[in-house]
Amino acid sequence: MKGFRWFDEKFIQIINVNMKSKFLDRFMPRFTNLGGVFSTTFIIFCLLVFGKGIGRIIGIQGAVTLAISQSITYSLKSLLSRERPYNILKDLNTFGIVLKDYSFPSGHTSASFSIAAIIALNMPKLSILVFPIALLIGISRIYLGVHYPTDVVAGIVLGTGSAILVHNYLMNYILSLIGFFQG
Repeated sequence: MKGFRWFDEKFIQIINVNMKSKFLDRFMPRFTNLGGVFSTTFIIFCLLVFGKGIGRIIGIQGAVTLAISQSITYSLKSLLSRERPYNILKDLNTFGIVLKDYSFPSGHTSASFSIAAIIALNMPKLSILVFPIALLIGISRIYLGVHYPTDVVAGIVLGTGSAILVHNYLMNYILSLIGFFQG
């Protein structure tokens, strides 16, 4: 655990304190919301309702992936009860954000990587766009002082792992269920 503590303290210092700028102070609180459950659910909803072909498939996979990753994320938050960094560490830049749940793992990061990975698995050329956006959402959580770096790493693993599970192993089963209910 000592190595993780060192990692968290070193990288939260770099991202939350050393990177601080007026531009990022305005940008990060807005950008971070792209990774929220509401935003990612809205994207999935639009793909399910308006998508055709691969768009609809991404919507279906995204919905299942998001359900899995967020279920695991919020179960771990409750089980592990890790306090947020702004409650523990001194001299963090905080932005008046007060959250009622726990820190580990990052829900915004797991949600954004769930969607990014599903898009990338279905449309690999978009990887260059979706993964940097998802990573920046994770970094924004550290910048805002609401997550430790290990919270973000865990969110990356959960979101990406859930997407791989759904895309590679569960999709045929899901499509057969949809076909069963349709006719």
